[in-house]
Amino acid sequence: MTSAIAIQNSCCMIHDECWQEREKLYISTMERYTEPEREAFAKMFVLLGDALTENMSDVLGEIYMEAGMGSKYTGQFFTPFHLSELCARMGIHPEEIQEGERLRLHEPSSGGGGMIIAACKVLHEAGFDFQRRLDVVAQDLDWKGVYMTYLQLSLIGCRAIVVQGDTLCDPYRRGYPKGRTMRTPAMMGALL
Repeated sequence: MTSAIAIQNSCCMIHDECWQEREKLYISTMERYTEPEREAFAKMFVLLGDALTENMSDVLGEIYMEAGMGSKYTGQFFTPFHLSELCARMGIHPEEIQEGERLRLHEPSSGGGGMIIAACKVLHEAGFDFQRRLDVVAQDLDWKGVYMTYLQLSLIGCRAIVVQGDTLCDPYRRGYPKGRTMRTPAMMGALL
């Protein structure tokens, strides 16, 4: 959560009420940890970036599920990345993409962003610059999923709007409450 907030707030030029609320959440969360623990968070952030650079996959989703944090009661199970990649390979046909065509992807239950990362990987391997040609809207009911998706998509340079909310009852639309949306740096025209 704190890494996602740090990235989002660093990209915002206007420090409005939403920015201030996120900043308060960041500070109150980080105050609970010692200096060595905060330094460990920074090291883990770098390791996550390295892992996503070396091999695009759902790093955080895999950790989440291996830690037993999924919930059978809420139906929260993250798709193993090899299955996400299989779905992306079956659903994306690079030979059918027109020159200069912008692609749009809507993920209604993003979890850690695995399906989106798989789509980015397939496009990248086919020679497409997903960082410039793909626009994503990812939505999840659970804030943990929103933060994981936002963080991973930010680190791979994906243009995305990540939304907290129930896709079935309240799907994303323009004008969605700002406090429930996060735009990746690429979507905001910034580079990490």
